[in-house]
Amino acid sequence: MTRGPQPVNILAIETTAVPGSVAVASDQTILGELRLPEFPRAAASLAPILRDLLQMVDWSPRDVDLVSVTVGPGQFTSVRIGVVTAKTFAYAVGAEVLGLNTFDVLAWQTPRIAEYLAVIGDAQRGQIVARAYTWTDDRGWVLWEDPGVVDLREWLEALLQRGSVAVTGPGLHRFAQSVNPAVTVAQRELWDPTAASVAQLAYQRYSAGERGDVWTLKPIYYRPSYAEEKRTSPRLANP
Repeated sequence: MTRGPQPVNILAIETTAVPGSVAVASDQTILGELRLPEFPRAAASLAPILRDLLQMVDWSPRDVDLVSVTVGPGQFTSVRIGVVTAKTFAYAVGAEVLGLNTFDVLAWQTPRIAEYLAVIGDAQRGQIVARAYTWTDDRGWVLWEDPGVVDLREWLEALLQRGSVAVTGPGLHRFAQSVNPAVTVAQRELWDPTAASVAQLAYQRYSAGERGDVWTLKPIYYRPSYAEEKRTSPRLANP
């Protein structure tokens, strides 16, 4: 008897939210998910949780075929910890790795509630980092605009000139009161990405042929860290 294709065992790591989470899935079926400490300080702090998660589903590390991870945007340290953990684990067990933009994950887990979806994160200094998506019947939300760091009110007003707009993302924790009343705000439980969503989107893209590289995978940052800015700015270096 000919056996059908084997399922893809996925380990998903999400550290851009507070708290983050990890999950395991067989194809798109979520088998288990655990929350992370609110502020992990090193990649090693994830190891006990990954061990517990694999034990929950009776997997050994080498049962993992694909490690998926959000690569940002997000807090510098948290994003770096997630990416380092994913690369180290994948290399150690011979698994493949796939990085996902955090905002793509947020769009994926949001149902169609408008013609355009604005995904926002807190860029500090009263600004947001943003991406906009438009709905397609065959692919769901697809990227329409990636403006980077913007002024929230001005950007949403420009989107509203094109059609109905919804907004989601961790930036709403700080800026929800600044959203134009004409914009639909997604349910609060959708504002932060989950490892379960990371696993399911990773499976979709992996099945479509997308692949990552453990040697070139790196975090996405939309602006330099404060330490980097301090090194390059005379004003910050000499307050």
